[in-house]
Amino acid sequence: MVKFQKTDGQYNFDDSVFPSVVLNEGQFDSVEATNQWVQANMAEIEAELSKSGAVLFRGFPIDSAETFDAFSAAFGYPSFTYQESLSNAVRINFTERVFTANEAPKEVEIYLHHEMAQTPISPEKLFFFCKSAADQGGATPICRSDQLFNALKSELPELAKQFENKGLRYTTHMPSQDDALSGQGRSWASTLSVESKAQAEAKLAELGYDWQWQEDGSLKAITPVLPAVLTLETGKKVFYNQLVAAYMGWAGVRDDPSRALAFGDGSAIPKEALERIAELSENYTFDLQWQDGDVALLDNKITMHGRRPYSGERKRQVLVALAA
Repeated sequence: MVKFQKTDGQYNFDDSVFPSVVLNEGQFDSVEATNQWVQANMAEIEAELSKSGAVLFRGFPIDSAETFDAFSAAFGYPSFTYQESLSNAVRINFTERVFTANEAPKEVEIYLHHEMAQTPISPEKLFFFCKSAADQGGATPICRSDQLFNALKSELPELAKQFENKGLRYTTHMPSQDDALSGQGRSWASTLSVESKAQAEAKLAELGYDWQWQEDGSLKAITPVLPAVLTLETGKKVFYNQLVAAYMGWAGVRDDPSRALAFGDGSAIPKEALERIAELSENYTFDLQWQDGDVALLDNKITMHGRRPYSGERKRQVLVALAA
């Protein structure tokens, strides 16, 4: 049996709370015992995750990349490795399954997004592990995108219909070399897992991209039409995309959204609409204030996430494992 706890600031949405919280109150003192408990209670954990979209495990004996690897593996989800992804965020692997959440400087905010929703290949679930919390700041904001889409439909129904019917195309710029100072600085060779321009073009063509090589050796890539809204098996509709992150955080996009964002038919997304979506998202966002050893499991189809800036002498270190 799993005992879910209440926490300050928790939302109540329909038949669920957001996020759900599970505390280890001394029952488990080893990773082995914890993993056995996970395996014995998977049906209940899965049911809660499908309703809430986020489950926080606090106080469990998870204290390293290796114990986090073992804990995330205990759920039995197929692994989704960083190498096989098309993410253009710079990250560092600790194990094959576990890597850093983002290498962007601590003063940079990472805005709300569904992981890799700007690519044709994205994970189903995300595990976050706080190895070391920051002195100040560094929370992980999480947002229920079904609630955001409901609010958008209520306030701007025609716009919501356009997103649902047209989908999105994203334009991304991949540098010729990894740029660790950028949250989106992974090179085209690393992003595409290729060694030459010819291999890159073959991979892009296979995935349905358009592209242009730039004079400095970087790559401008335009995605095929990707969804802005998904309908889940439950019938729930979710605002599944990278609009908030791209508009608020990608270089130059807030000044000129067309640099990175368009409806699937190529038409422009109004700037005021993107501003309003970013504003609305804050109404359904919970800031997860990390404690050392915390693990959060997110359903990537329901819950967006980001990263607040942080400061202080203590290095914030949040690691990630993805599941297909």
